[in-house]
Formats: sequence, C-alpha cells, structure tokens
Amino acid sequence: MKRFVAAAAALGCVVVGAASAQAGETLDRVMKNKVLVEVTDQAYPPFSFLNDKGEMDGFDIDVAKEFAKRLGVELKVETPSWAIITAGNWKGRWDICICSMTPTTERAAVLDFVNEYYAAPAVIVVNSDNEDIKGASDLSGKKLGAEAGTTYEKYIEKQLVIDVPGIDPVKPEFPFDNATAVPYDSEDTAFQDLALGSGKRLDAIVSGYLTARERVEKAEGKFKIVGDTLFAEPIWVSVDKGDPEWEARSRKSSRTWKATAP
Repeated sequence: MKRFVAAAAALGCVVVGAASAQAGETLDRVMKNKVLVEVTDQAYPPFSFLNDKGEMDGFDIDVAKEFAKRLGVELKVETPSWAIITAGNWKGRWDICICSMTPTTERAAVLDFVNEYYAAPAVIVVNSDNEDIKGASDLSGKKLGAEAGTTYEKYIEKQLVIDVPGIDPVKPEFPFDNATAVPYDSEDTAFQDLALGSGKRLDAIVSGYLTARERVEKAEGKFKIVGDTLFAEPIWVSVDKGDPEWEARSRKSSRTWKATAP
C-alpha cells in the first residue's frame, strides 16, 4: 500500500482543490455524482484482475481507489475491451484510465496522457517445450499472440511508435520478417492457447514483462520468458480528449507522482 499512497496523494490533492473552481465537465460530473469511473483491462495481473471474490483487484485498482479517496468520491471500475478503451471517444462513460497504458502516436490522437507512473519492458513468452525461439530475431514466420489493441500487437505488425508527451517519438527495432499477429480479446485466452504446446495455435506471445512474469510463475513450468527486452514501455495515466480543464488539472496535480510497480 505504501508504494502508491503517496503517489496517489500527489495526484489527487490539486484536483480536490480544483473542485470549487471552474473545474471542467469531467470533474464537475465526478464531484456531482460522487463517483470516479475508472476503466481498465479485466485480465492483466498483477495490475488488474478479478480476485477470488469476483472483485477487480491489483496495483492499478489500488492506485485508482486511493485517487478516488483523495477526491472524496467512490470508485467504479468498468472493463470493456482494450481496443475500445484505446479508441478514445469515451463520451463521458469513463473518467480516467489508470490502466497500464503506453502512449503511442495513434492513441495520442484520441487520448491525452497526463502522467507517467511506472515503466516496464516488453518480452517474448514461449511454451516451456520451445527451443527454437531465443530472441526477437527468431520470430520470423511465427504466429505470435497479443491482446488486441495493445502495443504488443502493433510491435508484431511493425507499426509501433511510442509517443511520450514532450519527447520525440521512438520506433523500436523489428529484427524479424513475416510474423503473424494473432489478436485476442484477453491475454488469458492467449496463454491458454500457448499452453497447448509450441506451434499448436501459437509459437509465442508478446507481452509486458511484469504481467508475463506473473503468469509464468503461476503456471508451474508451462511457460518461459526468452531473449532480451523488445522495447521499453513507459506507462501513463490517460484521459479522453475533449476536456482540456480535466487534462490540465490531472497533469498539474500529478507532476510529482511516480509509483513503484509490483
């Protein structure tokens, strides 16, 4: 808890102070309804997942709860598909995405990125029986699973451009040819398919290191992470475009916010 409480406090304090001022549509709605609507991925442990009680849990959920607490409101969590979240145009359905999102050129066209709160690398995961894939250069011609709408899918398609606010866009290296991206609505399903064996439905999965590590450790020897980091992923809080007051308040309040991921 301590790893994110101070960070969330920094994020929330200025926003709370702004509530009595000209706040903007989003903050006005949050304070009127006494509810902050957080949107996130339903199956991205250890950041967001359904626990044994059927409740959303994880690092991102904890940070969002503390943020809502500092605002003096309740937290409501909704979990549409990742592709829908990253498409923007939320139309007031959701207020904020503390949801392990990486800024990209495409996303920056429809969302505002207000603060980086942790960073993690992208990696390759294979079935434990795979001895052919040892790094990115071995991905040529392979079937690679990734959650739809993620940076991992864009990486496989060689279309990824990381676009952090205030920094020149960065395009990773793609040392492979003709890899096939196999998109999934959930990483859970991708890992289920990979567990069937190398080449059955997938040859590998591209995923974030921290969530991949979580799955590998819990899978009793079914998977392994191979090779070097594919690309670095700065993780930011995002909000929908169209409410400059909310974006500005969030950015101002979170300048000193930096959490320590699990």
